[in-house]
Amino acid sequence: MDVEYLISIIEQYGYAALFFCLWLGIVGLPIPDEVIVMTGGAVTSMGILHPLPAFFIVYLGVVSGLSLGYVLGRNLGTPILDRLRRKKKMDKYITFSENLVHKYGKFTICISYLLPVVRHIVPYIVGINRMSFKRYVLFSYSTGLVWTLIFFLLGRLFGDHVQAAGDLIHRYGMQMALLVTVLVIIFLIMKFVWGKKTTEE
Repeated sequence: MDVEYLISIIEQYGYAALFFCLWLGIVGLPIPDEVIVMTGGAVTSMGILHPLPAFFIVYLGVVSGLSLGYVLGRNLGTPILDRLRRKKKMDKYITFSENLVHKYGKFTICISYLLPVVRHIVPYIVGINRMSFKRYVLFSYSTGLVWTLIFFLLGRLFGDHVQAAGDLIHRYGMQMALLVTVLVIIFLIMKFVWGKKTTEE
């Protein structure tokens, strides 16, 4: 499924197409979430859909799709992960996700949004670990709002280049996450040093 085909589906079925493409992303549709969200932004710049309702539907699709993973993990438990492990290359993502949850706890939900594939596995794991739904919603929905807004606006900005930009982001998601982390650390260090100098003066 490419962006042109996705746009044709959106033209035919409207807002519902955006929602279900993201909601069904939990079962592994052959198109990255980033590309779908950016396409949602792109079609609003083309005048196919209105920006505000399109953004709301996209956001709803993102959080409801990931929440489905949480619900399945909490109610069905480890058989879900055992089934996923049988898929090609999924075992390494599951192991990586489990290590993240063990190391960062609830904050893994926020981190996972930056990592393709991992963002779909983490809800299963925190559900299996019996995290309360209230806590899951607090971390997942707030991070999801920021994540959706960023990619939706990128879609409006890139327009015809959504496929290339989305594939690039999807392929190098881990590297980009590390880059963002390093930049944030540098910013915090500079802010601390600058504040210390100002206090001394």
